Amino acid sequence: MAIDFALGEEQRGFLDTVDRFIARHLPPAEVRRRDREHVPPYDLLPEMGEAGLLGLPVPEALGGLGRDWRDVALVQLALGRHAYMAASIFNRVIGFGAMSLLTYGSEAQRTALVPRLAQGRLLIALALTEPEAGTDAAAIRTRAERCEGGWRITGRKTWISDAGGADYMLVAVRTAPGSTGAEGVSVLLVPPTAPGIAMTRLAKVGNNAMPSWDIGFGGAVVPADALVGAEGRGFRHLMSTLHYSRASMAATVTGCAQAAVDLALAHARERRQFGRPIGSFQVLRHRLADMQMRVDQARLAVLHLAWAIATGAECRREAAQAKVIATECLQYVTDHGMQILASAGYAAESDMQRYWRDARLYSFGEGTNEIQRDIIAKELGL
Repeated sequence: MAIDFALGEEQRGFLDTVDRFIARHLPPAEVRRRDREHVPPYDLLPEMGEAGLLGLPVPEALGGLGRDWRDVALVQLALGRHAYMAASIFNRVIGFGAMSLLTYGSEAQRTALVPRLAQGRLLIALALTEPEAGTDAAAIRTRAERCEGGWRITGRKTWISDAGGADYMLVAVRTAPGSTGAEGVSVLLVPPTAPGIAMTRLAKVGNNAMPSWDIGFGGAVVPADALVGAEGRGFRHLMSTLHYSRASMAATVTGCAQAAVDLALAHARERRQFGRPIGSFQVLRHRLADMQMRVDQARLAVLHLAWAIATGAECRREAAQAKVIATECLQYVTDHGMQILASAGYAAESDMQRYWRDARLYSFGEGTNEIQRDIIAKELGL
């Protein structure tokens, strides 16, 4: 990789661990099988925990390795290049789980749950999106009212990734009667198996190993200590969760984009037309050069963001930029990769077609790129 010069012995060790984990559990044929059969890699979380990967940003006192976000980003880049489904579930545990609880969870919640996340024994999904509240997250309508024994939740969430395999969901709810916008929103830790919750799996174009769910809350009751963070300040809490999840997405889709370029390059060297490899034609040479430049630019944005997070620098703009640059890079390289591979890429058994259809989600997942550009403009004082 182009960043090898910056890696120390420990960082190289983490990447070697990723290589061994993938070779053992998710070789290409197994990735294709899971995608074809819609099998998520939840069963591999304990193995990922045992390898130490899930504990990277977790303090040593809670069973982790106590590393900073630069090491997390390196692992995300590598996982995304090998198998995006592994990167996706890694991000769920790290971003929605560990970093959320470490940032605004109670001491009791951190003590009880974070070590299990690091071990791969716990999965937390984020239940934020609603039929009328996606990009406009402040339009949340799902309500939680105080009742005997805790909170009673009514409402609906949709397109909630991995909720069916999760032990808990971080559910954004409106707890202040009559409140609007970002005010009066709180976060509750809710088990998907709680009475009063009905779940329906949604059919999708891609990301088959990351199931998405429509969830109805018909008076589900959770205890009072299910509140995560301060009551009424949940929107601010959720923005910190999305900060980490956008950084995670940027890193992992950049890794996936490199895999797509690698596949296109291999095809361009091997495929012959008019008596020579198609990679020798200038139109394809330049296209492949543009593809690799986009990936390198995205990787630099990811690593710069990782440095900012690790050093505690303000990086709202950098997070939005990295998310836009990386997700649009992946769409660019997979679209051109499909053109370069042509029928070979359109075949159902091709990895390129999986990269291509999976890629379409990311420019609107975790906050649309239009909203990210608005964030960037605001940070520029516009």
